[in-house]
Amino acid sequence: MILAATTNESLAKMSDLLIYSSMAVYTLAFFAHIAEWVLGSRSKVGRTAAALTQQASAAAAAVTVQVKQAGSTAVLDKPKVVTRSAAGTRDVPDGPGASGGTVKGDLYGRIAVSLTVLAFAIEAAGVVSRALAVQRAPWGNMYEFSTTFSTVAVGSYLGFLLAKKNVRWIGLPLVTTVLLDLGLATTWLKTPSDQLVPALDSYWLWIHVSTAIFCGAVFYLAAVATVLYLFRDSYESKLASGGTPSAFARSVLERLPSAASLDKFSYRVNAAVFPLWTFTIIAGAIWAGDAWGRYWGWDAKEVWSFITWVGYAAYLHARATAGWKGRKAAYIALIAFGCFLFNYYGVNIFVTSKHSYAGVE
Repeated sequence: MILAATTNESLAKMSDLLIYSSMAVYTLAFFAHIAEWVLGSRSKVGRTAAALTQQASAAAAAVTVQVKQAGSTAVLDKPKVVTRSAAGTRDVPDGPGASGGTVKGDLYGRIAVSLTVLAFAIEAAGVVSRALAVQRAPWGNMYEFSTTFSTVAVGSYLGFLLAKKNVRWIGLPLVTTVLLDLGLATTWLKTPSDQLVPALDSYWLWIHVSTAIFCGAVFYLAAVATVLYLFRDSYESKLASGGTPSAFARSVLERLPSAASLDKFSYRVNAAVFPLWTFTIIAGAIWAGDAWGRYWGWDAKEVWSFITWVGYAAYLHARATAGWKGRKAAYIALIAFGCFLFNYYGVNIFVTSKHSYAGVE
């Protein structure tokens, strides 16, 4: 018994050490991503602006047709034909990426990704060590949820890269957010390893909370894409109207995928995860029935989980509704993700409910 307790304590200390070590490597990845953006050449990023300019020039250029009539030649203006794939869309190519399309920038980007992979492996080992130390699912409190959440978020990002998706532009905001999340977890949310309260001691902890963590992590990636879409869309609109963006905007925003690509990515990710979030709420209701004898009691976390579901349902509906696509739908998606964040931080810390056992000690 004493040996088992000593082993668990050693595993808990090892978990803490691994989490701190992962933070150190994430910091190196952060600086490598900064180097990728700063040292990558800016000479190729003007192709997006050039494409918009050429598109506007081609639309304005007059096309003539020669017609022979009674031995003479008349020059007629050919009617201009305008085609649109959808309201508000633009035929703009994706930017070259954070590296700017150069060998030096790409090298720093690859170093950043390699460091992110290493940090992910160390952090995942820390989460597993925590699970072994407490002998249960490693997400019984806010500290464990936060460390697992950041691990899954990075793992999802690396999964997209492994699938050859053009998402390396997420690297810098992701690593920055992970460092903030782990910093908050190891200082403010730090909770000693302990056994669960009776209400949490169920196999539903593995099912319900794991799906909630995965949904939140992927919703986060979509939220990053949505924010960048809003900036990129404003940038493209300014170029199309003949405006002159700042040097900083040209340097950063021209390297990103087009607004259409960012919008498509966020929509597909949100749409793919939404059914799983629906299952998360259903699984939570079933667990509540087992633990408290009722499936729904309008507890604060239950209410905000449902509000989050309504938010994403409204977003998906807006995407299919004329006049609500684009920026309006993007705002709804960000509001929905904001509800998810409040459901985690706000409800757990500031609201008294049956889920208060997940709060800060």
